[in-house]
Amino acid sequence: MTRSWLVPALWLTLASCAFAACPPAGQDRASLQALKAEKFAMPDATSRNALAEGLLDCLGDPDPDLRDGIAYEAFSTWMRAGAFDADELRKLRDGLYARLDGEDADGFRKPFAALVLSEVARTDRVSPWMRADERASAYLESVRDYRGYENGAGWRHGVAHGADWAMQLALDPALDRAQLERLLAAVAAQVMSADGHAYVFGEGERLARPVLYAARRGLIDDAAWKAWFAALPARLGPPQAGHGDAAWLARRHDLAQFLEDAYASADLSQDPTISRLAPAIAAALRAMP
Repeated sequence: MTRSWLVPALWLTLASCAFAACPPAGQDRASLQALKAEKFAMPDATSRNALAEGLLDCLGDPDPDLRDGIAYEAFSTWMRAGAFDADELRKLRDGLYARLDGEDADGFRKPFAALVLSEVARTDRVSPWMRADERASAYLESVRDYRGYENGAGWRHGVAHGADWAMQLALDPALDRAQLERLLAAVAAQVMSADGHAYVFGEGERLARPVLYAARRGLIDDAAWKAWFAALPARLGPPQAGHGDAAWLARRHDLAQFLEDAYASADLSQDPTISRLAPAIAAALRAMP
């Protein structure tokens, strides 16, 4: 299968290397906690880059303190501060792409790689460094692990993290209409889960954000938006096939959650490019069985 997030030859090179342990060499939990207390301040770029590359493996660690509280927060802090040049960002991005492939039984590595890739996309939005064909993501529609939050283990949240990545791409003024429509297709694929899972951790709200920001770009006309929203209830199938079917009812729940969150945001928005979605969303809500 072709991997659209990574050139196949590069993927083979990266995938052939076993992921290392977390914490990275030369670090332990105490040293990483101390660095966090210092707001991840590391003036020396060489040391910071080396640690960032080592922290990639912490994104799959089952310990939420290491995975979310240190690794993700470090990447977010550094990237939002502009700590990495384009060469280092490419190296980190490619390492993150490699972690989107293969088995992920624990279910942490892929969602958190995607979440950091949303930060990578943000760096490009703020100060462009990617080629046009690099501004894409196939991750969101590929998610089949719908686990959200688990006591003790923390977040997985693959759909929400994929939506965050899509949101950053939708915000990027470099994306054209075709690229935005590709993002919208990915969102539509996850508005209702593939296996009858009911979203309960705010996935609908997160999925709505890239849609609203895509509308703000002003590249998609009202007729296209009406058709996009109208297609969602049609995917549920006839109600008589669903009564008494828990999977159908869960999918209906997911769709209603998404549409209601999107409608509330559009209806309250002061931005006319977003508020213009409200009638199309309301029509989709009325069309739901």
